[in-house]
This record gives sequence, C-alpha cells and structure tokens, in this order.
Amino acid sequence: MDIGSKIRAIRKRKKVTIAIMCEGTGLSKGFISNVENNNTSPSISTLQTIANYLDVPLPYLLLEKKQHMRVVRKADRTYSSFNNLKIEHISSKGGLRLMSVEFPLGASIGDAHAHEGEECHLVLEGKVLAEQGEDSLILEEGDSFSWNASVPHTVTNIGEVKAVVLIAIHSDTELNDLF
Repeated sequence: MDIGSKIRAIRKRKKVTIAIMCEGTGLSKGFISNVENNNTSPSISTLQTIANYLDVPLPYLLLEKKQHMRVVRKADRTYSSFNNLKIEHISSKGGLRLMSVEFPLGASIGDAHAHEGEECHLVLEGKVLAEQGEDSLILEEGDSFSWNASVPHTVTNIGEVKAVVLIAIHSDTELNDLF
C-alpha cells in the first residue's frame, strides 16, 4: 500500500508545504517526510490526524489505486440489446451499474422479473409504465422511481415516441444476465 505517495500528492495539490503541515498536525518534518517516502508506517491515529488536516476521509488514504475513481469515456462505452431494447452501458464499479435504456414504441423489458438488489430509474424521454408487484404507475420525462428489485417488476414504453430511461442497479451479486 502506497499511503505516503497519496499523502504527498494530496498535500501538493492543496499547495501545502511540509512545514505548514507540521504546524497543522503537530508532527515533525522528518516524520512526515518518512511517511511520504513510505519509510515508516504511521498509526491509524496519526493517519486520522493527517487525513483531518488534509480534509480527506481516512478510508480514502487506505484505498488501493484500483479502488479509486474509474472513468469510462463516451467513445469506450459498450452497447447491447435485449428484447428490442438498446442498452448503453455507461459505467460499472463493483456491484453498481449505470445504463441508458432506449425503449422503442411499445417495447418492454419483458415479463416481470426479479433479482437481488436495488434499482433507480430516471425517465429522460417519453412515457413509461412501471409495474412492480401490485403497483403500477405512469411516468414521464423528468420523473424518477426506485424499487427493491427482488419484487417482480417491468417497464414498458406506453408513449407515442421512443422512451429513454437512465437506470442504476446496485447488487452484491453479478447482474450480467439481466441485460
């Protein structure tokens, strides 16, 4: 784990010298230098002091590089289709997926289905019928809805033009078989 380099990068980005950081944390120049060069492993209490001074959450200092921000450029997005739906896979990280789903006239996700996790939807264009269990609701551009995905659900375009829905799905299990 390269905590020292991360601390140095944050300190420099905030334009803080080691001397100023020493004053703010009560730590010595030599100690901070050793931490930044990964020559010493500070205690959790000391890391908390440094994190507080740099105004970053302590867990951020402990994250591995692969756990940092993930970027998917527009040109690198992937597409798929399912039940006549066009799906743009915008981003995914761990158990969270974000996608834009285009519903042609009359198109539906299909028969009500259920899976582990939570879903949030934002209607970007058109009009859809969202059905979950015994509930059904008509939603239009700008409306959003969410649900526990373990209850059978479906979404259908009931408008006179295509519908586009931004969908975020979170689950602790793989969801590759959904779309």
